[in-house]
Amino acid sequence: MKAFLVGICLGILLVLGGAWFYLTSGRLPVASSAPPLPFEQRIAAHAISAHIRKLGPRESPVPADEATFLAGAEIYKNDCAGCHGLPNQPRSIVAAGMFPRPPQLFHGGGVSDDPAWETYWKIAEGIRLSGMPGFKPRLSETQVWQVTQLLAHSDSLPEAVNKALAPASSAAK
Repeated sequence: MKAFLVGICLGILLVLGGAWFYLTSGRLPVASSAPPLPFEQRIAAHAISAHIRKLGPRESPVPADEATFLAGAEIYKNDCAGCHGLPNQPRSIVAAGMFPRPPQLFHGGGVSDDPAWETYWKIAEGIRLSGMPGFKPRLSETQVWQVTQLLAHSDSLPEAVNKALAPASSAAK
């Protein structure tokens, strides 16, 4: 029995030593152009979902109306569009060079099907090791909720809001 326990301990130390060597020897792909490690995206998605689920839902203190969407659109264009794009526009050069690639929120894979409180948390807190910063230090709670409401209703925005989200050259036409 003693030999079995020693074998288990040596096996664990060997695995940990191998992992340490892999991480410190420069073999871990860290470039944004490198392919993801096996299960990397799945593990990250599960970790984020579990953490947000643990916090529980919150109700929005701002209404889901055109004035809120317009205010959210202005903030979104200034702070979010560089990575997450605008409607009917190609992915930006910045977004194309990021890993993981930021979702293009107005191109069908947006967040309109996510609970608003989850989107609020992602905007306010950010997502570690993803390039997504937390905006809580820069934006007020009301501003974060305005962007959240905009994104939660991104598939059914009024025409005035869609015009406000158009790039400057398109909006002037």
